Amino acid sequence: MSPFSFFLVHPCFKALRALLILCCFSVLIQFTLASKARHFKWEVGYLFWSPDCVENVVMGINGQFPGPTIRAKAGDTIVVELTNKLHTEGVVIHWHGIRQLGTPWADGTASISQCVINPEETFVYRFKVDKAGTYFYHGHYGMQRSAGLYGSLIVDVAEGEKEPFHYDGEINLLLSDWWHQSVHDQEVGLSSNPFRWIGEPQSLLINGRGQFNCSLAAHFSNSSSIQCKIRGNAQCAPPRLHVLPNKTYRLRVASTTSLASLNLAVGNHKMVVVEADGNYLQPFAVDDMDIYSGETYSVLITTDQNPSMNYWVSVSVRGRHPQTPPGLTILNYHPNSPSKLPTSPLPVSPRWDDYVHSKSFTNKILALQGSPRPPVHYNRQVFLLNTQNKINGYTKWSINNISLVLPATPYLGSIKFGLKGAFDHKSPPENFSNHYDVMRPPINPNSTHGSGIYKFNFNSTVDVILQNANALSENVSEIHPWHLHGHDFWVLGYGEGKFSEKDVKKFNLKNPPLRNSVVIFPYGWTAIRFVADNPGVWAFHCHIEPHLHMGMGVVFSEGIERIKKIPNEALGCGLTGKMLMNNPHT
Repeated sequence: MSPFSFFLVHPCFKALRALLILCCFSVLIQFTLASKARHFKWEVGYLFWSPDCVENVVMGINGQFPGPTIRAKAGDTIVVELTNKLHTEGVVIHWHGIRQLGTPWADGTASISQCVINPEETFVYRFKVDKAGTYFYHGHYGMQRSAGLYGSLIVDVAEGEKEPFHYDGEINLLLSDWWHQSVHDQEVGLSSNPFRWIGEPQSLLINGRGQFNCSLAAHFSNSSSIQCKIRGNAQCAPPRLHVLPNKTYRLRVASTTSLASLNLAVGNHKMVVVEADGNYLQPFAVDDMDIYSGETYSVLITTDQNPSMNYWVSVSVRGRHPQTPPGLTILNYHPNSPSKLPTSPLPVSPRWDDYVHSKSFTNKILALQGSPRPPVHYNRQVFLLNTQNKINGYTKWSINNISLVLPATPYLGSIKFGLKGAFDHKSPPENFSNHYDVMRPPINPNSTHGSGIYKFNFNSTVDVILQNANALSENVSEIHPWHLHGHDFWVLGYGEGKFSEKDVKKFNLKNPPLRNSVVIFPYGWTAIRFVADNPGVWAFHCHIEPHLHMGMGVVFSEGIERIKKIPNEALGCGLTGKMLMNNPHT
């Protein structure tokens, strides 16, 4: 017997091996116990509701608006059994910021990752939340987010883990905008010739509550000149934010607005920004902060002001000439009455068009030391030019002169099974003319529809340069917040005017923030980098609801051959539906 063989049968080794097996089993049991499957049973339907004290029809979940808050720990599995009770229209829900690693069919994008859930049908979303952070969910079919289909999704750190900052309590702020015109009327207007714009929102909502035609400050000062309907209406009563003196609070802030870019301020309190889109930041202090549709942040405030007073929390419009009054609520210091009017003035918001202020805030957003750095070089570079155009007289938005239309068959299934004719297999343009003047309206405003997609090699590094331009009218260029599904990306930089190769020198490769949403400023460009390492088909689009409805988006795909079984329920429409009927065991 060799010395090694002798060692293997020695009683001491057998005991050691048994101990190692026991330890491994114990770790496995602890991991299994720490990670849970969290089950939810939801019904989506229309409700009569008064988000801003004016009764209207909203889209809610289980009879409530906004929808229920999901709370989980990193590593947990979320299981949502969703039944459509809308009667006359389909529905899907996108889990905004969740990368859907290994579950691309659960992304909740109609015609991209799945078929719509038809009336009275049930679809089960099952996915893992792999990373702690502040997220939300919303409808992703038509303009159902504008109808109120949204809610918060909070992922805490895994058991035994700690955040890189301390706080004593937590407050959740879900920000949105609200119209009195129905979403269906808005959609018809956007798709009409002549074009009918949706106009500015009637109200800004904080946690689903706002006040139309009523100053909150005037209400609390008992002004007789303004009639308010807040008293007795719990659906629009401002959500008081209760705090104790001399504590640190984490405000989790998410913007699910359909149109409005916002500015948030807490009267007399500094905010320290520590997280964005589920990624930790190098902390920095501000008096107010901009937040664009699709973005999420965590900020810390310390309640070190006069404890005998309450303080205003204000949300105001940025980037558009404001015709919507600020959304207001109160930071209520215990033991003061929640209805006690702050004696300090409202926070002063920056001018709506003060882009210097906005860019100053944006440029302070840097990754926490030790965060993953981007690859030094890219494998592929794509330029996406944002323009407003005309197609047969109808006003549209286009990317590289193509206005996105989604096919009847979800891309995920049609690519996986190699179906022909489900969408345009010609790749869309990856650049635009060097002669295009981004500072002027397009010389030729005519565009075309398209359903082609950008296919990336698996694990390749992709740079995308988002280029903003003048719209159809002179001297008009808008803010566009863009959101990428299935990935986080590094924001390499921002710039003025038309991007050129010399701008590459400005890229931040040292500590760029990881985000899933990013803004393009008027007449400017934004550069991002990501690794195409998540098999699936992923939307990349402007998060302004009417802009996406009018075609401002593209679709990426990568590694489809690596995807194994796709649930039949996600594919039972269009050509994949016919295929499954003919070959049910596919």
